[in-house]
Amino acid sequence: MRPELLNPLFAEVTALKGIGSALAKPLDRLGIARVVDVLFHLPTGWIDREFREELDAVDAGRTIVIRITPVNYRFGGTRRSPARVQAVDALGNHVSLVFFGGNSGWAKKLLPLNEPRWVSGRLDQYGQELQIVHPEVSEEAEAGGREAVYPCSEGITSKRIAALVAQAIERAPEVPEWVESSLKAKNQWPGWREALVRIHADPSDAKARERLAYDEVFANQLAQTLVLGQTRRQRGRALQGDGRLRDKLQLPYTPTGAQTRTIGEIEGDMAQSHPMLRLLQGDVGSGKTLVATMALLIATEAGAQGAFLAPTEILARQHFENLSRLLSGLGVRIAILTGRDKGKAREATLMGVASGEIDILIGTHAIFQQGVAYRDLGLVVVDEQHRFGVAERMMLQAKALVPPHLLVMTATPIPRTLQLASHGEMDVSRLDEMPPGREPIQTTVISEDKLDAVVDGLGRHLSAGKQAYWVCPLVEESEKTDLAAAEDRAAKLTMRFGAKVGLVHGRMKGPEKDAVMARFASGELGVLVATTVIEVGVDVPNATLIVIEAADRFGLAQLHQLRGRVGRGGGQSHCILLRGGSLSETSRARLGLMRDTTDGFLIAERDLELRGAGELLGTRQSGEQTFRLATPESLASLIVAANADARLLEDQDRALKSERGQAARVALYLFERDAAVGLLRAG
Repeated sequence: MRPELLNPLFAEVTALKGIGSALAKPLDRLGIARVVDVLFHLPTGWIDREFREELDAVDAGRTIVIRITPVNYRFGGTRRSPARVQAVDALGNHVSLVFFGGNSGWAKKLLPLNEPRWVSGRLDQYGQELQIVHPEVSEEAEAGGREAVYPCSEGITSKRIAALVAQAIERAPEVPEWVESSLKAKNQWPGWREALVRIHADPSDAKARERLAYDEVFANQLAQTLVLGQTRRQRGRALQGDGRLRDKLQLPYTPTGAQTRTIGEIEGDMAQSHPMLRLLQGDVGSGKTLVATMALLIATEAGAQGAFLAPTEILARQHFENLSRLLSGLGVRIAILTGRDKGKAREATLMGVASGEIDILIGTHAIFQQGVAYRDLGLVVVDEQHRFGVAERMMLQAKALVPPHLLVMTATPIPRTLQLASHGEMDVSRLDEMPPGREPIQTTVISEDKLDAVVDGLGRHLSAGKQAYWVCPLVEESEKTDLAAAEDRAAKLTMRFGAKVGLVHGRMKGPEKDAVMARFASGELGVLVATTVIEVGVDVPNATLIVIEAADRFGLAQLHQLRGRVGRGGGQSHCILLRGGSLSETSRARLGLMRDTTDGFLIAERDLELRGAGELLGTRQSGEQTFRLATPESLASLIVAANADARLLEDQDRALKSERGQAARVALYLFERDAAVGLLRAG
């Protein structure tokens, strides 16, 4: 139950005036479902509108507000011709108001002849003529000043969003202060509500934006601190395997020294009566799955069940197939459960888990949903842990009779400076060796102007019996745009290579996606065109080439993950990074680093220097923990500060019954980290 003062914010967005069915879809596309979503839909820029009494070419390039009178229409002869309205200011200076799209009726309605109107827009000089393209028009006097610009969707304008924001701010209550007083004073931060008012009024207000970003990061860090601290304080269950299953395991290779060391650390942890909390960092291809398998076998040997949580269905099914093959003949009973499983097959799996007949359950979020009951859950393995929040981990751990041992893995190396802040309560193992026989992937940066030569090279690669990935760019934060790019590239490659080309993307249904992946894995397809759905978990040893189109649009962490789709078998693998013609210094440094090293830990440290932690701990490009307000550049420092503040709060008052503790409870609810609120023993 949320604090009552927050109720107005968690009402549906339709509670705001003026929202009908016409606005429902565009708001939904923007992720706006409640009033609080409107509040946190922050402007990304602003327009400085300058009031002018007369037109002057010196203002070309500026956004102005001016009173004009339409005097003539000039409409073209075709539908594509722009509609032009000739107008004059109070001194008779001329300006052309231009509307593209050929809608002359709309232009006449907005600007009737000889009736003064206020217009606002960017003044440009076209030859000898001053013009404003698609001006905003009003009968009322327009004020100058700074105007926020919001991310929009088809069917809703920035001004309309601004009007909704004004209503949402009216609903925003004054909340108790959760930021430690000296930290707030040191950074000169406003209060939470004042920060909201300020950032929506002036998007350039750095202190207001920083305060709101800190609030969200603080709520996240406090939630993690509470959950991990609570788990540490609880008694768990010692799981000591007898080795009978591990001794029978026939591995096709000798484990690396790092794998052997890490397995020993995990075995020691699981033998203790308090729950293991261990983070396993391993670069792409370093052998994390073997370590996880050994941990699951320890649990099975001790008579307990293991759960293996994967972030995507593709990865879950791949883990299921790999473990089934690796553990065949050992008598270990393995099952898979995803959201796609229905009917009798699902019921049989649920019954097997509840009765204890299934030793290891692999799956997506479905394995901890309501209706899934374990007979004796002893170990939880979470793959790609950055894709799961506090709530998900708590839900899975709650399936056990006593807190289970927890092993979380990530193939996105975390810089040491952030590792301590984000996972300070966890023991850390690091796989810093690669299995023998793997050659470093050769990475080449090529201009997109040489696309034809790259396609020719792809043809030679296919003729040699090898396979390849072609990853399409994330042009915008839009599934539709991403998909369109992939479909277009697949169509062009199909014209060249025919039926050897396949396409996968995130909007495909599971069975359809699996069918394409199966054809690629079997060798029937030679080229797999994909969006970043293949970022993790796809393992085809014969695929030894990956082309990443518009690589300068991706972050380092994602480029490194994508490159890891090749180099998974014997022989030399290649990664081609196709870049745009104009590169920023940061993009140039990124691509240069990718060309020069395959060390994920070095890449992570350098990424922190180049851009902050956004691509490592942010969300947009790697699917990680969602931070709506923090920018990539600020996230690293905010995490460190928030982590220290969260620990201080817990250390000073574990029950969080102090005044600031109660305020922190509000922050957890407000930023939807309320999975941890159950651990707040206050009230």
